[in-house]
Order: sequence, then C-alpha cells, then structure tokens
Amino acid sequence: MKRGIVATLLGVIVLGVLLTGLVHVLNRRDEDPLTSATVAMDAAAIERGAYLARAGNCMGCHTLRGGTPYAGGRGVPTPFGTIYAPNLTPDREHGIGAWTAAEFWRALHNGRGRDGRLLYPAFPYPNYTRMTRADADAIYAYLMSLPPSPQADLPDSLRFPFDRQAALAVWRALYFSPARYAADERKPADWNRGAYLVEGLGHCNACHSARNAFGATSGPFDLAGGLIPVQNWYAPSLASAQEAGVADWDTRHVVDLLKTGVSPRGAVMGPMVEVVGGSTQYLSDTDLRAMAVYLKSLPQAPAVTVDVKPPRGATLAAGERLYAKHCAACHGDRGEGAPGIYPALAGSRAVNLQSPANLVHLVLEGGFPPSTTGNSRPFGMPPFAPVLNDDELAQLLSFLRSSWGNRADEVTSFDVERYRNAR
Repeated sequence: MKRGIVATLLGVIVLGVLLTGLVHVLNRRDEDPLTSATVAMDAAAIERGAYLARAGNCMGCHTLRGGTPYAGGRGVPTPFGTIYAPNLTPDREHGIGAWTAAEFWRALHNGRGRDGRLLYPAFPYPNYTRMTRADADAIYAYLMSLPPSPQADLPDSLRFPFDRQAALAVWRALYFSPARYAADERKPADWNRGAYLVEGLGHCNACHSARNAFGATSGPFDLAGGLIPVQNWYAPSLASAQEAGVADWDTRHVVDLLKTGVSPRGAVMGPMVEVVGGSTQYLSDTDLRAMAVYLKSLPQAPAVTVDVKPPRGATLAAGERLYAKHCAACHGDRGEGAPGIYPALAGSRAVNLQSPANLVHLVLEGGFPPSTTGNSRPFGMPPFAPVLNDDELAQLLSFLRSSWGNRADEVTSFDVERYRNAR
C-alpha cells in the first residue's frame, strides 16, 4: 500500500513538472530574442513617437487625473482586482530610465518586464504585440525625452491566485502568443493601415469584445461588442448595424466621429469620450480615414429579431410623464432631438441596445461628448442621479425603449440598481 502511495505521489510530481515545463515552453513560443539595435533619438523620432503614443492612448492609463503625464498611478479595475499603471517617464529609479529600447520592445511585443517577469494583460500587449519594432522604438525615444518623474509605482491589488506569476503563466499559455501584423496584399494600403491601427496600436477590441471568465478575448479581430468589466458600460459591436457598425456610413462621418466626437450619424459618450479626447482627435485625417475604411469593411452580423417584453401600461404612463417633465425640452416631444445639438432618441441604436447599461449610466451620471478642436463647446446632459430613484429611472427608460418606433426590452429597477452600482 505504501508503494502505491509513493508511486501516486511520484506520478503527481512528474505530472506537475511536465505541466510546468509545458507552460514555460508555451510562454516562450514565438518570442523574439532580446536583441539591441540602434535607435534614433532625434527630434523627428521623438515627434513620431509622440504621435504614436497618442494613437495608442498611452497617457490615458499612465497618467493619474491631474498628475504628471506618463508618471503612472492610475488604477485599472478588473474582476480580479486593481492593476496600477507604472511610471513611463525616464526616471532611472521609478520609471523606465534604465530600460533599453530592446527591453521596451520586449514589453510591448512579448509582454515581459525589464526583469523578464510576465506582465498583466490590462496592459494591452495582446494587441501591441502586432506593433512594428520601428514604432516601438519611436515611442521609446519619445518617452525618454520626457521630464523624469520620481513618482513611485503603486503595488497591484489582486486576489489570490491572480497575484501569482504561475497563474499568469497559465493564462498566457492558453490565450497569448506573440504576433506580428502582416499586411493583406489583396487589400489597398489604407485598409491595411486602418487594420494596423484598429487591431494593434489602437487596441479597439480591448473594449469592443466580450471576455471569458478568465478575462481573455477571442483575439484582436473580435469587435463584436461586450460589457466592459467592472465599469458596466457596454462597448457596442462594431460588426453589427444594430449596434455600432459603420458599414453604411459615409466615410467622412466616421472620420468626423473619431476626430470631433460628433457626426451627423451620432456622438460618442461614456468611455469613448476619453478615447476621442485623448487619442483619436490628434490623429491625421489620413490615419482616421484608414481606420474608417477598415471599420466600414468589417463583415456585419445579420439583423437579429428578438422577442421583446413590453412594459405594462402603468409603467408606460409613468415613464411618459417623467419624459415630459425632464427630457422633452431638449429631445423633443416625440424623441426627434435637435440636429447638431441634442441627439434623437427615436430610432436611436443606443436606446435600442439589448443591454440598457449605457442608458442607465448616461441618465444617472449625465455626459458630454469630448471637447475637441472641431467641437470645442459640446452640448451635454446633466446627471439625474439626484433627481430620479431606481423605479422612476426604470419607468423612464422603459418608455424610451418602447416609443416612436423603438423596440427593446423593459428596464426594471433591478437593472438600474445593478448598473448604478457597477457590478
């Protein structure tokens, strides 16, 4: 019997060793060796790096609100805990001043820190891995030109076992392999440039895709929409005309939306405000047009007809009264809106989304499109959280989603409470 127990233990140990070795091998697959290269650090390289850093919206995560640009400290909430963005200024002790360009490239391409430790994918290296070495070197040159900040990094606050490198190694073995962007020779140059920006540097699918229980997306091509973890904003599908697809939009209107935050076809709200305000408004019209060309080319999912649960008559009547009191002055008696000022609610894709998450957030918290050069004084909506309780907001939204041709499910007070508390 003792021999059987010993044999079992030895078998478990051997299996553990084999699995550990397999995980290690999988975490090294397709990794480029850490090779040095001559990196241009002149004014042209720095200017290009600044542009690329904007395109990747690096400052959005690596700058605390009101803090030193790129000095880190901003928390990125995840279902597994909070990850704090590190200092990217050239401070040698607290930033990346001691990093080489090769080590910086390895972080972007392989998802490894300077010491070789695995990085958490809240840093979107599953997308950045597709970035070219030349672009990574330009961003490195720009970051090295910044004033150094002595701001120390904050320790991540992750639950066990997600705070362990072993758990991260298993995740990477399952869901990550370094890649390179390969141009599709069958497509024109602007399509390929747009694909590179959307799939890689712009990491659009970091929001616009669903995630599994382990926080992984199905890949950089997945733009089919999903609920942003913890924040409970729904990033609509870019591959569906019923959500946020732009296949039937004029190219100029897509460019306008990314450049100014508003267009004749809609306006950005929620987390997308920060993307336009901090990133896409600074891109060249050539790059924005390339992104538009790529986004317009995405195969669109067929329209889906769903069984809608209509609200009861009493709910509709209460919602209509609330709309007349709080909303009609701006959005019109029949939800027609005011062109160029207040969006129409009749026929709005945002109103008809299957998930009411965004509507709950917008009405409770209010919102403005981003202030941009092309729309420096945007019209917005005040927050109604101090005015409407959960039952009233549910009644109002149920009315909106079943009036003027809109056809979407009733919103319950439970839905409002859920999204109000972001869980």
